[in-house]
Amino acid sequence: MDKHLLDILVCPVCKGPLRYRRAEAELVCKACRLAYPIRDEIPVMLEDEARKLAPDEVV
Repeated sequence: MDKHLLDILVCPVCKGPLRYRRAEAELVCKACRLAYPIRDEIPVMLEDEARKLAPDEVV
């Protein structure tokens, strides 16, 4: 992921910061507990495509 792109992307739901998880290829919003997938190096920033994080999953 491009560092500059990561700096400007925010959660589309709450407009909060996102954390990049390289191993899982996703961007995580701690506040919403959503993980947005990255496909072919392109973040899919759609709420319908986001994965809900499990309660025991570390953010």
